[in-house]
Amino acid sequence: MYVKQFAQLPPALQREAVRPYFDYLRTKRATLAVKRAGDVVIASLLLVLLSPAMAVGAAAVKLTSPGPLFYKQQRVGLYGKPFAIYKFRTMVQNADRMGAAVTVGERDPRITKAGRWLRTTRIDEFPQMLNVLKGDMTIIGTRPEVPRYVAAYTDEMLATLLLPPGCSGAASIAYRYENEMLKNAADPERQYIDVILPDKMAINLDYLRRFSAGQDLLLMLKTIGCVFHK
Repeated sequence: MYVKQFAQLPPALQREAVRPYFDYLRTKRATLAVKRAGDVVIASLLLVLLSPAMAVGAAAVKLTSPGPLFYKQQRVGLYGKPFAIYKFRTMVQNADRMGAAVTVGERDPRITKAGRWLRTTRIDEFPQMLNVLKGDMTIIGTRPEVPRYVAAYTDEMLATLLLPPGCSGAASIAYRYENEMLKNAADPERQYIDVILPDKMAINLDYLRRFSAGQDLLLMLKTIGCVFHK
């Protein structure tokens, strides 16, 4: 999964601003192996434990609005490789052609009635455990962005692509009310790229600089806390 030499990285990532992060992560190969094993165990258990809620969520999607069960959006993953992230569909079909790539407030008119409930309960995110099992994602890390937002990354921000993207992480917790923060913006996408994205990436880069199993465990506990104290 992880390359051994800086020169083996895709050319787009061979930036001097990325090298310090790469060199640090090379010293964490054992931790990365444990992290992957933990991802497989946790994702497998969660898929079993959450299967009843996922069944209800799937029924809610199919019975309340026309369109596919899953929303498979292209995101950018490890080393800049694109992948399809799995979520239960919470918006009307072809919503990405009707507005911004970011959701604007909980009253975004593209969100279906069932979709609001799925988002509130976080059930729409549960299918991402399939991404974890496939190796596209990890439990804790940097949330994956769509290609056009990655195009706005600075050289240093590209370092976040040295690890698989996460289902949750420090920036996800800090910006868990991001949708509401954008609802009054005159241009939500511009506000996201110019204001929110740089701050989120600063948090993500700090996570990389301090990457450890202990930090992942702490962020996992904080994520659970956020679920129960929304």
